[in-house]
Amino acid sequence: MAQINPDTTVGELVAQRPARSRVFETLKIDYCCGGKLALSKACANRGLDTGTVIGLLEQADGQATDVVDAGAMSLGDLADHIVRAHHDFLRAELPRLDAITEKVFRVHGEHEPRLKQVREAFCELKDEMLSHMAKEEHVLFPMIRKMEQTRTPQSCCGGTLAHPIAQMEAEHTQSGDALATMSAATDGYTPPPWACNTYRAMLDGLANLERDMHQHVHKENNVLFPKALALESQLTGARAGGSSRCCGA
Repeated sequence: MAQINPDTTVGELVAQRPARSRVFETLKIDYCCGGKLALSKACANRGLDTGTVIGLLEQADGQATDVVDAGAMSLGDLADHIVRAHHDFLRAELPRLDAITEKVFRVHGEHEPRLKQVREAFCELKDEMLSHMAKEEHVLFPMIRKMEQTRTPQSCCGGTLAHPIAQMEAEHTQSGDALATMSAATDGYTPPPWACNTYRAMLDGLANLERDMHQHVHKENNVLFPKALALESQLTGARAGGSSRCCGA
């Protein structure tokens, strides 16, 4: 097995071996929106010894895992997987968490003022992701599937895939900021001693939402989007013109 290079980005490390995501989750190293950072830099930002982290990653490499290998999928299959595994999860979970964060804020907000931050950040995340998923499912993902199937570069409003992908990545960053706000305002989703069962259920749901969002964004930012842009570059170099057009992003 090749030795892990500390100059490799954390996103690439997870793309190579998805089980490494569990190490980064435990260490609070951002491998999705922050996936373009080199491992050494990411460790320095968290005050961690790079050699120790590499040892943990190598240990994870040797363990069996049921984490999906997104890098082994075709572009179309990966887009389909993201919709089924992550978009469908959000469509089911966001309404439930919307109700529960509103209730907990209404009942306990006077006792714990930070619940206002949790509620506002959640609403921002919910609204952003519902719009975001619609744009991916109706515009970007169909373009990527068609490009792979027809081996023809696609164009949106006269531009390449780079524009809608950059927009999706910017929205991922906004969602990541909302998740960070919720985590900080709940001390890492830790319930206070006086928390009722509804309060605890909210924190558990938000923690699960964060874990799923990290996997979701990683599969797009570090796997699907780079592979789509690489294929587009390859096809653009092999063809002169002949791209099809669509609008909506």
